[in-house]
Amino acid sequence: MTRRRKNTHWLNNEYWSLAIGEWIGLTLAFLAIVTLFCIFILRRHTLAYHLEHSFAVSDLEFFGSALALADPVPIEGNAIELLQNGDEYFPAMLDAIRGAKKTINFEAYILYSDEVGHAFRDALCERARAGLQVRVLLDGLGSSWSLDNSDVRDMKKAGCKFAYYHPTHSWRIDRTNRRTHRRVLVIDGQLGFTGAIGFAKHWAGHAQDKEHWRDVQAHIRGPLVAKLQAAFQDHWAKTAGEALSGADQFPALVAAGNLKGQIVASHSFSIAPVPLVQATAFAAATKRIWIANAYCTPTSDQVELLTKAVQRGVDVRLMVPGQNNDQPLTKSAGRSAYGRLLEGGVRIFEFEPTMMHVKSMIIDGTFAMIGSSNLDSRSAEINEELDVVIYDLDFGQEMEEMFTRDLARSHQYTVEQFRNRSLWERTVEWLALPFRSQL
Repeated sequence: MTRRRKNTHWLNNEYWSLAIGEWIGLTLAFLAIVTLFCIFILRRHTLAYHLEHSFAVSDLEFFGSALALADPVPIEGNAIELLQNGDEYFPAMLDAIRGAKKTINFEAYILYSDEVGHAFRDALCERARAGLQVRVLLDGLGSSWSLDNSDVRDMKKAGCKFAYYHPTHSWRIDRTNRRTHRRVLVIDGQLGFTGAIGFAKHWAGHAQDKEHWRDVQAHIRGPLVAKLQAAFQDHWAKTAGEALSGADQFPALVAAGNLKGQIVASHSFSIAPVPLVQATAFAAATKRIWIANAYCTPTSDQVELLTKAVQRGVDVRLMVPGQNNDQPLTKSAGRSAYGRLLEGGVRIFEFEPTMMHVKSMIIDGTFAMIGSSNLDSRSAEINEELDVVIYDLDFGQEMEEMFTRDLARSHQYTVEQFRNRSLWERTVEWLALPFRSQL
């Protein structure tokens, strides 16, 4: 009888089998700790805002203050049109793409593989096949799950240059939580679009029901488009390693209107100009601060600035989504801050007909801001955001009229409602608190 030889390979040794299991566990634990560190700790440097009211948004001192961090000076000679809801902004953007002659640069947080996403895919592919330079930059988290790989292949096959910003499969886990939340479309370096929209069917229509959201986009012509193009170029160079230059990308631009405007863009691990501009404007307000914001979980600094404005006699109104909020956890986290706002005299309104995805503010009828930024920690400390600021009384009046129309379709959320929240609502708010900086 042949005796079976004992397997003495080191991997079959009982001690090492146990040790390997322990090492795997330690490795996974280490990776989890590093990931959590990157998510909750790594963020751009922020400032504590100790701002006092010393000038108004219409004063010259305002332009020489913190706004210089966003761009040296506001630029005059622009025409900016408000496009409201999908029935206005999608046809305008698609017509601009189809009419492009040389270059198309498109950056978005989220693009869906649905009828809206396919309309943009087809328009971009057609222009690329016609020989134009077409570049598409999508967020590696926001769009990687919503966009089919077949659509990406179609765009590349047509000749589009395509890249994901901070793809989730990258070994650079320090980038995992840093997303581009920007919406940028620049046509021939001459026409620009920016705002808060996503490219999906629920952004279509005219906010007529719960399946069609309320949103706004800015259509820009004039010298300010070069700043929008520069913001895209910055992200494209970091992601694709290609610098954009020349007259096809940056043509000489002449005045297209009489609006003074400014592009405010955040960058990773630098002081974020967006919340700084907002804070400076809040501190300068003398009459009105009207804010519409989709995902509102304000920081303690923002709460303090808004309540201080009320103490100065400023009419502070905050409009947020109501029962149709598509992010209920974010809504709960935001409501945890309602107490201080309401007690401080801020009036809060909840938009009821559908999800309101607008991110805008109008201060004293002369300072208007539209873009991708939420009033929250992610926009202030983590995300790559982009907003356009407009300084003009006529444009401000148009913004106030838009806000007033939406206000008529909202209900006021009172301090009594906040105090009488159910135990379930309070519990969900408490559970959401540790994650409010990530929502």
